[in-house]
Amino acid sequence: MTTRIEKDGPLDRAFAIVRHVADQRKAVSAAEIAKALSLPLPTAHRLIGNLEDRGLLQKALGTKRYVVGNQLVTLSATVIGAAFRTARRHAVLRAVAGEIGEQCEIGVVRDNVVAYVDSVRVSEPQGLQFNPGEAAPLHCTSTGKIYMSRLPERTRAKLCRALPLTKFTETTIVDVHGLMKVLEDTRQRGWAKTNEEYVKGVVGCAVPILSPDRELIACLGVSVPVARVSFVELDRFIPPLQKAAALLSETILQVEDDDGADSQ
Repeated sequence: MTTRIEKDGPLDRAFAIVRHVADQRKAVSAAEIAKALSLPLPTAHRLIGNLEDRGLLQKALGTKRYVVGNQLVTLSATVIGAAFRTARRHAVLRAVAGEIGEQCEIGVVRDNVVAYVDSVRVSEPQGLQFNPGEAAPLHCTSTGKIYMSRLPERTRAKLCRALPLTKFTETTIVDVHGLMKVLEDTRQRGWAKTNEEYVKGVVGCAVPILSPDRELIACLGVSVPVARVSFVELDRFIPPLQKAAALLSETILQVEDDDGADSQ
Protein backbone atom coordinates (compact mmCIF):
# COMPACT_ATOMS: atom_id res chain seq x y z
CA MET A 1 0.00 0.00 0.00
CA THR A 2 1.32 3.45 -0.95
CA THR A 3 1.29 6.22 1.65
CA ARG A 4 1.06 9.84 0.54
CA ILE A 5 3.55 12.20 2.17
CA GLU A 6 1.63 15.38 3.03
CA LYS A 7 4.66 17.67 2.64
CA ASP A 8 7.76 17.02 0.56
CA GLY A 9 10.71 18.49 2.45
CA PRO A 10 13.66 16.29 3.55
CA LEU A 11 12.44 16.31 7.15
CA ASP A 12 8.92 15.34 6.06
CA ARG A 13 10.31 12.42 4.07
CA ALA A 14 12.54 11.29 6.93
CA PHE A 15 9.65 11.46 9.39
CA ALA A 16 7.44 9.51 6.97
CA ILE A 17 10.09 6.78 6.77
CA VAL A 18 10.36 6.53 10.56
CA ARG A 19 6.57 6.42 10.90
CA HIS A 20 6.26 3.78 8.19
CA VAL A 21 8.90 1.51 9.77
CA ALA A 22 7.33 1.97 13.22
CA ASP A 23 3.92 0.98 11.85
CA GLN A 24 5.17 -2.35 10.48
CA ARG A 25 4.97 -5.63 12.34
CA LYS A 26 8.16 -6.92 10.72
CA ALA A 27 11.42 -5.53 9.37
CA VAL A 28 11.21 -3.85 5.95
CA SER A 29 13.70 -3.34 3.16
CA ALA A 30 14.75 -0.01 1.66
CA ALA A 31 12.97 -0.97 -1.57
CA GLU A 32 9.73 -1.67 0.32
CA ILE A 33 9.98 1.66 2.11
CA ALA A 34 10.61 3.51 -1.15
CA LYS A 35 7.64 1.83 -2.83
CA ALA A 36 5.27 2.41 0.09
CA LEU A 37 6.15 6.11 0.26
CA SER A 38 6.53 6.70 -3.50
CA LEU A 39 10.14 7.77 -3.03
CA PRO A 40 12.97 7.33 -5.55
CA LEU A 41 15.09 4.42 -4.31
CA PRO A 42 18.32 6.51 -4.12
CA THR A 43 16.49 9.10 -2.02
CA ALA A 44 15.13 6.41 0.29
CA HIS A 45 18.61 4.90 0.68
CA ARG A 46 20.12 8.30 1.53
CA LEU A 47 17.45 9.17 4.10
CA ILE A 48 17.51 5.70 5.65
CA GLY A 49 21.29 5.94 5.95
CA ASN A 50 21.00 9.29 7.74
CA LEU A 51 18.38 7.88 10.11
CA GLU A 52 20.49 4.79 10.75
CA ASP A 53 23.55 6.93 11.54
CA ARG A 54 21.51 8.71 14.21
CA GLY A 55 20.15 5.51 15.76
CA LEU A 56 16.57 6.19 14.71
CA LEU A 57 16.53 3.14 12.45
CA GLN A 58 18.66 0.01 12.58
CA LYS A 59 19.05 -3.21 10.61
CA ALA A 60 17.33 -6.26 12.01
CA LEU A 61 19.94 -8.69 13.26
CA GLY A 62 21.60 -10.58 10.41
CA THR A 63 19.56 -8.87 7.67
CA LYS A 64 19.51 -5.76 5.48
CA ARG A 65 15.98 -4.97 6.55
CA TYR A 66 15.08 -2.14 8.92
CA VAL A 67 13.36 -1.75 12.28
CA VAL A 68 13.15 1.20 14.66
CA GLY A 69 16.48 2.05 16.29
CA ASN A 70 17.41 2.05 19.96
CA GLN A 71 17.74 5.84 20.04
CA LEU A 72 14.20 6.20 18.74
CA VAL A 73 12.86 3.76 21.34
CA THR A 74 14.65 5.64 24.11
CA LEU A 75 13.40 8.99 22.80
CA SER A 76 9.84 7.67 22.54
CA ALA A 77 9.87 6.52 26.15
CA THR A 78 11.32 9.86 27.29
CA VAL A 79 8.63 11.78 25.39
CA ILE A 80 5.88 9.58 26.81
CA GLY A 81 7.28 10.11 30.30
CA ALA A 82 7.29 13.87 29.81
CA ALA A 83 3.72 13.77 28.53
CA PHE A 84 2.53 12.01 31.67
CA ARG A 85 4.41 14.28 34.06
CA THR A 86 2.03 17.18 33.52
CA ALA A 87 -0.07 18.70 36.27
CA ARG A 88 -3.39 17.27 35.11
CA ARG A 89 -2.12 13.77 34.38
CA HIS A 90 -0.26 13.61 37.66
CA ALA A 91 -3.51 14.68 39.33
CA VAL A 92 -5.28 11.72 37.73
CA LEU A 93 -2.56 9.42 39.08
CA ARG A 94 -2.81 11.01 42.52
CA ALA A 95 -6.60 10.64 42.52
CA VAL A 96 -6.60 6.95 41.66
CA ALA A 97 -3.85 6.27 44.21
CA GLY A 98 -5.99 8.02 46.82
CA GLU A 99 -9.07 6.04 45.82
CA ILE A 100 -7.22 2.72 45.95
CA GLY A 101 -5.15 3.66 48.98
CA GLU A 102 -1.94 2.22 47.55
CA GLN A 103 1.03 3.37 45.46
CA CYS A 104 0.20 3.73 41.77
CA GLU A 105 2.75 4.07 38.98
CA ILE A 106 2.91 4.64 35.24
CA GLY A 107 5.39 2.49 33.34
CA VAL A 108 6.58 2.25 29.75
CA VAL A 109 8.74 -0.36 28.02
CA ARG A 110 12.17 0.74 26.84
CA ASP A 111 15.00 -1.51 25.64
CA ASN A 112 13.09 -4.58 26.84
CA VAL A 113 12.74 -3.36 30.44
CA VAL A 114 9.92 -1.54 32.21
CA ALA A 115 10.82 2.09 32.95
CA TYR A 116 8.68 3.96 35.48
CA VAL A 117 7.92 7.58 34.54
CA ASP A 118 5.63 8.72 37.36
CA SER A 119 4.34 7.39 40.68
CA VAL A 120 2.27 8.46 43.67
CA ARG A 121 2.66 6.99 47.14
CA VAL A 122 -0.20 7.41 49.61
CA SER A 123 0.92 5.10 52.43
CA GLU A 124 4.12 4.35 54.31
CA PRO A 125 6.62 2.40 52.18
CA GLN A 126 6.36 -1.36 52.64
CA GLY A 127 8.04 -3.71 50.19
CA LEU A 128 8.55 -2.74 46.57
CA GLN A 129 8.30 0.92 45.58
CA PHE A 130 8.54 1.87 41.89
CA ASN A 131 9.86 5.41 41.54
CA PRO A 132 10.35 7.51 38.40
CA GLY A 133 13.56 6.57 36.62
CA GLU A 134 13.68 3.06 38.02
CA ALA A 135 13.48 0.01 35.77
CA ALA A 136 12.28 -3.57 36.17
CA PRO A 137 12.21 -6.77 34.05
CA LEU A 138 9.41 -7.59 31.64
CA HIS A 139 8.64 -11.18 32.62
CA CYS A 140 7.82 -10.58 36.27
CA THR A 141 5.99 -7.24 36.23
CA SER A 142 2.41 -6.50 35.28
CA THR A 143 3.39 -3.76 32.83
CA GLY A 144 5.86 -6.08 31.15
CA LYS A 145 3.23 -8.78 30.80
CA ILE A 146 0.78 -6.37 29.18
CA TYR A 147 3.42 -5.20 26.72
CA MET A 148 4.41 -8.73 25.72
CA SER A 149 0.81 -9.94 25.55
CA ARG A 150 0.02 -7.38 22.87
CA LEU A 151 2.82 -8.50 20.57
CA PRO A 152 2.03 -10.85 17.65
CA GLU A 153 2.27 -14.45 18.83
CA ARG A 154 5.49 -15.28 16.96
CA THR A 155 7.18 -12.07 18.12
CA ARG A 156 6.01 -12.77 21.66
CA ALA A 157 7.46 -16.29 21.59
CA LYS A 158 10.76 -15.03 20.18
CA LEU A 159 11.02 -12.37 22.89
CA CYS A 160 10.23 -14.87 25.65
CA ARG A 161 13.05 -17.11 24.42
CA ALA A 162 15.47 -14.18 24.14
CA LEU A 163 14.83 -12.58 27.53
CA PRO A 164 16.94 -13.56 30.53
CA LEU A 165 14.14 -15.10 32.64
CA THR A 166 15.83 -14.46 35.97
CA LYS A 167 14.26 -16.18 38.96
CA PHE A 168 13.83 -13.43 41.56
CA THR A 169 11.49 -15.34 43.90
CA GLU A 170 9.96 -18.79 44.25
CA THR A 171 6.98 -17.71 42.12
CA THR A 172 8.88 -16.01 39.27
CA ILE A 173 7.87 -17.62 35.97
CA VAL A 174 11.08 -18.74 34.25
CA ASP A 175 9.61 -21.42 31.96
CA VAL A 176 8.97 -20.12 28.44
CA HIS A 177 5.89 -22.31 27.94
CA GLY A 178 4.43 -21.20 31.28
CA LEU A 179 5.12 -17.54 30.54
CA MET A 180 3.50 -17.83 27.11
CA LYS A 181 0.38 -19.27 28.75
CA VAL A 182 0.21 -16.37 31.22
CA LEU A 183 0.70 -13.85 28.42
CA GLU A 184 -2.12 -15.36 26.39
CA ASP A 185 -4.39 -15.19 29.44
CA THR A 186 -3.32 -11.56 29.89
CA ARG A 187 -4.07 -10.78 26.24
CA GLN A 188 -7.58 -12.19 26.51
CA ARG A 189 -8.30 -10.51 29.86
CA GLY A 190 -6.80 -7.15 28.88
CA TRP A 191 -4.94 -6.55 32.15
CA ALA A 192 -2.19 -8.26 34.16
CA LYS A 193 -1.33 -9.42 37.68
CA THR A 194 1.86 -10.51 39.41
CA ASN A 195 2.04 -12.76 42.44
CA GLU A 196 5.26 -12.01 44.38
CA GLU A 197 7.20 -12.59 41.16
CA TYR A 198 9.73 -9.75 41.39
CA VAL A 199 9.93 -9.10 45.13
CA LYS A 200 8.77 -11.57 47.76
CA GLY A 201 5.81 -10.22 49.69
CA VAL A 202 4.66 -7.79 46.98
CA VAL A 203 1.80 -8.34 44.53
CA GLY A 204 0.59 -6.03 41.80
CA CYS A 205 -1.62 -5.45 38.80
CA ALA A 206 -1.75 -3.09 35.84
CA VAL A 207 -4.01 -1.97 33.00
CA PRO A 208 -3.04 -0.53 29.60
CA ILE A 209 -3.16 3.16 28.70
CA LEU A 210 -4.05 3.30 25.02
CA SER A 211 -3.76 5.95 22.34
CA PRO A 212 -6.88 7.06 20.42
CA ASP A 213 -6.04 4.45 17.76
CA ARG A 214 -5.82 1.74 20.48
CA GLU A 215 -2.03 1.41 20.47
CA LEU A 216 -0.30 0.80 23.81
CA ILE A 217 1.26 3.99 25.20
CA ALA A 218 2.00 2.99 28.78
CA CYS A 219 0.53 1.05 31.69
CA LEU A 220 -1.04 2.16 34.96
CA GLY A 221 -0.35 -0.18 37.85
CA VAL A 222 -0.39 -0.69 41.59
CA SER A 223 2.12 -2.44 43.87
CA VAL A 224 1.08 -3.54 47.35
CA PRO A 225 2.37 -5.72 50.20
CA VAL A 226 0.61 -9.09 50.20
CA ALA A 227 0.19 -8.70 53.95
CA ARG A 228 -2.26 -5.89 53.18
CA VAL A 229 -3.89 -7.12 49.95
CA SER A 230 -3.88 -10.70 48.70
CA PHE A 231 -3.21 -11.72 45.10
CA VAL A 232 -6.90 -12.58 44.64
CA GLU A 233 -8.04 -9.27 46.14
CA LEU A 234 -6.08 -7.32 43.51
CA ASP A 235 -9.04 -7.73 41.15
CA ARG A 236 -10.95 -5.01 43.00
CA PHE A 237 -8.34 -2.46 41.90
CA ILE A 238 -8.94 -3.08 38.19
CA PRO A 239 -12.13 -0.97 37.69
CA PRO A 240 -10.67 2.24 39.23
CA LEU A 241 -7.39 1.68 37.37
CA GLN A 242 -9.25 1.22 34.08
CA LYS A 243 -11.30 4.37 34.70
CA ALA A 244 -8.12 6.37 35.37
CA ALA A 245 -6.37 4.83 32.35
CA ALA A 246 -9.28 5.85 30.13
CA LEU A 247 -9.04 9.43 31.44
CA LEU A 248 -5.30 9.47 30.80
CA SER A 249 -5.93 8.14 27.29
CA GLU A 250 -8.40 10.96 26.62
CA THR A 251 -5.99 13.67 27.76
CA ILE A 252 -2.68 12.36 26.37
CA LEU A 253 -2.91 14.38 23.14
CA GLN A 254 -4.12 17.54 24.87
CA VAL A 255 -1.68 20.40 25.45
CA GLU A 256 -1.37 22.03 28.86
CA ASP A 257 -0.86 25.76 29.19
CA ASP A 258 1.43 27.27 31.80
CA ASP A 259 -1.34 27.21 34.41
CA GLY A 260 -1.84 23.47 34.08
CA ALA A 261 -5.09 23.75 32.10
CA ASP A 262 -5.60 21.64 29.01
CA SER A 263 -6.29 22.91 25.53
CA GLN A 264 -6.72 21.20 22.19
